[in-house]
Amino acid sequence: MSLPNPAELIRQMATDLTAHLNKRGIQEPRFIGIRTGGVWVAQALLETLNSQSPLGTLDVSFYRDDFSQNGLHPQVRPSELPFEIEGQHLVLIDDVLMSGRTIRAALNELFDYGRPASVTLVSLLDLDAADLPIRPNVTGATLSLAPNQRVKLSGPAPLTLELQDLSTDSAAL
Repeated sequence: MSLPNPAELIRQMATDLTAHLNKRGIQEPRFIGIRTGGVWVAQALLETLNSQSPLGTLDVSFYRDDFSQNGLHPQVRPSELPFEIEGQHLVLIDDVLMSGRTIRAALNELFDYGRPASVTLVSLLDLDAADLPIRPNVTGATLSLAPNQRVKLSGPAPLTLELQDLSTDSAAL
């Protein structure tokens, strides 16, 4: 399986996101990337949109429902939101949507900061494997992988996608 080019996906996502925001009448959205890949995608998206908007970052480690099973990731960093959440139109950006649990954790964290007017979900890839009823408003591509496969985003520049085979612990593009 060949993976799509992230730069091409970002360009299309910028077009789709602009159309989505215009359709909803959203003038000044606040952009938030989920660490780490979502931040990289958000940075590339803002660059493509030629936007100077500040970028918020979320680290949802403490909000994940598997925290007690998996423990704390060794590189946990604080979330940084350089703007109010209350009443704002948010664009929440992640790299790969799989089960939906990361997005659920991100929404839980955001609501601890306030009640946004709306949240638009943007994801570079949707792996069409949701455990929760969560779907992106804007996505670069939807992929269906075998149960032993995962996709890894590397970055921040250039963004690259790698197909990983968990059954052999080897990686191939």
